Amino acid sequence: MPARLILNADDFGLTPGVNRAVEELHRADRLTSATLMASGAAFEDAVTIAHRNPTLGVGCHIVLTDGTPISHPQRIPTLLGGDGKSFRASLLDFLTAIAFGRINPDEVAVEALAQIQHLQLAGIDVTHVDTHKHAHLFPSIAKPILFACERAGVGAIRNPFEGAWSLSLGIGDPMRRFQLRLLDSLKKKFEALPEIRNRRIMTTSGTIGISATGHLNKATLDAILQHLPDGLWELVCHPGYNDRELDAVATRLRVTREIERDALLAAAIPNGVHLLHYGNLGSLGAVRASGRHQPASGTETML
Repeated sequence: MPARLILNADDFGLTPGVNRAVEELHRADRLTSATLMASGAAFEDAVTIAHRNPTLGVGCHIVLTDGTPISHPQRIPTLLGGDGKSFRASLLDFLTAIAFGRINPDEVAVEALAQIQHLQLAGIDVTHVDTHKHAHLFPSIAKPILFACERAGVGAIRNPFEGAWSLSLGIGDPMRRFQLRLLDSLKKKFEALPEIRNRRIMTTSGTIGISATGHLNKATLDAILQHLPDGLWELVCHPGYNDRELDAVATRLRVTREIERDALLAAAIPNGVHLLHYGNLGSLGAVRASGRHQPASGTETML
């Protein structure tokens, strides 16, 4: 199969500067997709941009750590930090809770559905989901999210594992590449989940750019694109503007957002690579292409 590529920006809705970069890149044909944060400070601005750009695929960037839930706290107590209102601020705390079985998967499903439906209520046809910090690497998180996807009419999910060919390029932080190689042992469990195995929920061959997060400059992006093999891949990126609004947000990605934006604008997509978004995949993609798709409204009772 010839190479097909989804160019997806995470953190849509985080700040107006991130939203501005998403729209600019999509209009320059350098971004096909973005995942919207349901509780992002610039959510309404992102929704306006999404409606203004109907060819942009918009997914839900499900946040389970370092953020604010959509569900009432009493419905998701095991997902919350010490204040009983917000998610755990530390990724390490979240991973520890997963390891010791302290997170109730039913609560993950409740919150994932709440975030998806928050987008749908705003008139967004949610093309797919991914997770903040790639939390669905872990089966105990992926399973309830897939459950929520099926019930919300969402037909695709990010494959949170980077291709071995991409890791072998030696780009990004060496420690991050080492961690990703260790986590690759979970890939077979992800692929064996019934929704993925039976293609009820579509995914890709893998996601590239995870190891390059914070290091995705023009040289790195060119190296990735030049080595892109056949198959269906997603490139994950975090473009934006490093402005005052971003200063008010807890994120390690600041200056690098402008570097990524510039790299994407300068990128030369190799001949023969077909650009698409998650909403083009599978049976739902065929229905969308026919013009007969009726997106979920977000008012359906699912759980």
